[in-house]
Amino acid sequence: MAGFSSAFAAGEVNIYSYRQPELIQPLLDAFTKQTGIEANVLFLDRGLVERIKAEGANSPADVILTVDIARLMEAKEGGVVQPVTDNATINKDIPASFRDPDGDWFGLTTRGRVVYASRERVGQNDITYEELADPKWKGKICIRDGQHAYNVALFASMVAHHGAEYTEKWLTGLKNNLARKPDGNDRSQAKSIMAGECDIALGNTYYVGLMMTNDRAPEEKEWAKAIKVLFPNAADRGTHVNISGMALAKNAPNKQNALKLMEFLASGDAQKIYAEQVFEYPVMPGAEPSDIVKSFGQIKPDTLPLIDIAKNRKIASELVDKVGFNEGPSM
Repeated sequence: MAGFSSAFAAGEVNIYSYRQPELIQPLLDAFTKQTGIEANVLFLDRGLVERIKAEGANSPADVILTVDIARLMEAKEGGVVQPVTDNATINKDIPASFRDPDGDWFGLTTRGRVVYASRERVGQNDITYEELADPKWKGKICIRDGQHAYNVALFASMVAHHGAEYTEKWLTGLKNNLARKPDGNDRSQAKSIMAGECDIALGNTYYVGLMMTNDRAPEEKEWAKAIKVLFPNAADRGTHVNISGMALAKNAPNKQNALKLMEFLASGDAQKIYAEQVFEYPVMPGAEPSDIVKSFGQIKPDTLPLIDIAKNRKIASELVDKVGFNEGPSM
């Protein structure tokens, strides 16, 4: 955590992030180049809110970056953020639908939770989430941990649309269609499809772009070539989307620098980086996704309010355990 020892230095800003370092580094590099402010990052895969609480008034955290509406709400409800209500720059660049009404968090990008499908073995180009429980897919679906934030959010959207009873039956059907126990990350699901272990999988849109352009691990380009992107429920309610977002930490020691970073992350320059280098959908009106993302096809986002996903997250998580989802298919 280099640099955090001088948390009160004038030329720094300290970021606590649930976002993977390689996804935010292009943005932070551009911010530092533009402002001269050094951006220090502490990456955590869990326990961010608890850590800031434990640090109390002496916490060096200035800005919180995270994925998933539930984690943004967790930060707000945990009392580790402070509102930003009168920043005309941020409010101009980020639509009201992607801002907390109290100014406690701001959405920066969206991503679709889509189906990766084998180009060789899957002929259809349309699918629904509901269909994933159809026995025709028995032994043909791969997925990461059912309790991962990306999946819980999708399952929470199913609860919001259909109710808990339906979602429990649907999760049971999905579980019974799995090729193996939930495992790996979104990229490894594409690898499993290429290897013939399964025909379809759930994954986020931006990982496809990252795989397609990964010169450091060129084998990922082959994984990406093996799949096509299907946008579930394109003909009806639309594809489940979630957000990445930011918040100002409650006791930010470098508050002015933190606000400069937040303004930058909301700006057109940053939105372009999100689109071209991180392959996410920008939230700024008029900002276009990258040509690679456009090549997947047109996304029709589910208009379900993000707050409805967040409030059903606990029920969805409990259902994952109730049906034994992570135990894999029943033999």
